[in-house]
Amino acid sequence: MRRFYARRRVSILAALSGLIASAALFNAPTASAALTVATEDRTGYNRDLFNHWITISGTCNTRETVLKRDGTNVVTDSACASTSGSWYSPYDGATWTLASDLDIDHLVPLAEAWDSGADSWSSATRQAFANDLTRPQLIAVTDNVNQAKGDQDPATWMPSRTAYRCTYVRAWVQVKYYYDLSVDSAEKSALTSYLSSC
Repeated sequence: MRRFYARRRVSILAALSGLIASAALFNAPTASAALTVATEDRTGYNRDLFNHWITISGTCNTRETVLKRDGTNVVTDSACASTSGSWYSPYDGATWTLASDLDIDHLVPLAEAWDSGADSWSSATRQAFANDLTRPQLIAVTDNVNQAKGDQDPATWMPSRTAYRCTYVRAWVQVKYYYDLSVDSAEKSALTSYLSSC
């Protein structure tokens, strides 16, 4: 019993240390300033170069895992498909009860990542990026909102729900900073402007 509590205490301390380290290392305005400004080039881009919706656990792929994570009272069948539940889309404030009404948004779009440095990545790194459940890169949102966003960056597209915009730009910077992706000048200006009012 003593050994169980000792292990539990160590795991809790490790988790807290990780959270403290993340908070200390990541500051959106500072990280934004550290992002490299470069022109973007989409030459050679193909969405299939980013292997996405891989198996995460059992029969559940990345999409299904995000739907379970982001939903409320989600029920899945034996194939891990969501059969019921509700989902709140932070981009537009809509709530949905059918999984088919949701897309899983790559917050930093795959094409944008390619433009910003992913063209030189290995296939394994592109797959990790496209299925990243650790950073704020994947989020369940209203399908037509995601489709309207397409591959745009914050210079040309932002969530219509203004209360979410600070969260959105901080997440954008966090993902780009972690993956050492560049920003173009218009994107950098937009990020700087939004962050200055957060």
